[in-house]
Amino acid sequence: MYALIIDGSITKYFNHPKGFTLGDIQYPKSIFTLWTASEKAAIGIIEVTFDNSNKKDETYYINTNQTFTYDADAGTVTAAYGNATPKAHADTNWTQAQIDDGLAPTGADTDTVATRGLKYNFIQTIKAQAEGLLNQTDWYITRKAEKNTAIPSAISTHRDAVRTKQAEMETAITNASDTPALETLYTYTKQEDGSVTKPLGELPTLEI
Repeated sequence: MYALIIDGSITKYFNHPKGFTLGDIQYPKSIFTLWTASEKAAIGIIEVTFDNSNKKDETYYINTNQTFTYDADAGTVTAAYGNATPKAHADTNWTQAQIDDGLAPTGADTDTVATRGLKYNFIQTIKAQAEGLLNQTDWYITRKAEKNTAIPSAISTHRDAVRTKQAEMETAITNASDTPALETLYTYTKQEDGSVTKPLGELPTLEI
């Protein structure tokens, strides 16, 4: 991405190389690849440097739009993000003001959930994942009910382990104090033994 600087200000952006007219001169798109940085800068074309230091994982945060800044002394154009806003980690309810303004659904009160927070959504994902794992061995339960065939102990142990870990994970999510704490639960780090794990852990899979 490039910016066109005229009289010390950014006047245009080029997301992709393309021809353009500057004054009475028509420049082909090839200048973006054939000209040196100094040659392009001489006519006001400067490649944008992206500063993503403030950009955060959009699973947990709402990032700002980028702000483009031209530094005349350095001859640079930088695109940077402002401070990201954490998404709500807990559910939010309708306020009385919203209800009075007719924004809430009929029958809603201040105890009615307006927007689900990250905790709720993550827990629903855990529930779905656990259900999927248990579904893989549900046929043992059906066979037991229909044919009275014993359920292998390894299967029973696995199903119990899934439910136990599910409960542990849901508790950890529920107890997270804020959005950064939730993010930490899901952040993978490399351990001394070379494994890569996250504090929340994983639901157990069946090994046969």
